Amino acid sequence: MAGPMEQFVIKRLMPLDVNGFDISYTNSSLSMTLSVLAIIVLFSTCLVKRSLIPNKAQCIPESFYEFVQKIVIENIGKEGLKYFSFIFTIFLFVFSGNLMGLFPYSFTFTSHFATVGTLSIFGLLFNIYNGVKKRKWGYFRTFLPKSVPMWLAPLIIPIEALSLISKSFSLTVRLVMNMVIGHIVLKIFAGFIIMMSFLGFIPLLFCSAIIVFELFIACLQAYIYTVLSCIYLSDALHEH
Repeated sequence: MAGPMEQFVIKRLMPLDVNGFDISYTNSSLSMTLSVLAIIVLFSTCLVKRSLIPNKAQCIPESFYEFVQKIVIENIGKEGLKYFSFIFTIFLFVFSGNLMGLFPYSFTFTSHFATVGTLSIFGLLFNIYNGVKKRKWGYFRTFLPKSVPMWLAPLIIPIEALSLISKSFSLTVRLVMNMVIGHIVLKIFAGFIIMMSFLGFIPLLFCSAIIVFELFIACLQAYIYTVLSCIYLSDALHEH
């Protein structure tokens, strides 16, 4: 029987090496591709017949849109709507990645530090770029607030810089650990279904409950990741 950690192993599907760099197409890459395609197909299908009074299918993408739009306005303000496409993309990518891992024989790409970490670092660079673009040199007051004496600069600046970098790290760890722990618990209980023979219905009931709980966690973690991304972007755009 496969161990509970085997579900997170990266497997090469199309080996490819370029100048010593491994850029193979893996099961994680496939999962991300399917996730993005699922989003495109869902939105394209639901928005084929658009009308002022939305039908049931049209309500699905519009509900996602309004949900994320509310998050952006609440945490950044109306000026944050200019960055809506970026935030909306992050939400859909994380949300679909979390849900993808609940399907049989699928791969949870949001359970890997490399994937989520890259997304978080890109978000950090996006925030810095837009912060500098809007506030110019005033953005660097983030690292040394006006009320702080200059003689404390050698201490405060490294602390603030570390605090800024740690935001992407905390985003990554929070999402990855929630995905990993839940799937490990689910795998362990699933193993007992076979081991307990005719009493296997007991762990099966636990697995069913865990799957429902994991569905809730998948939605919640996508929401938290999106909210924190908005808050960090707001910090970059506005003075404290």
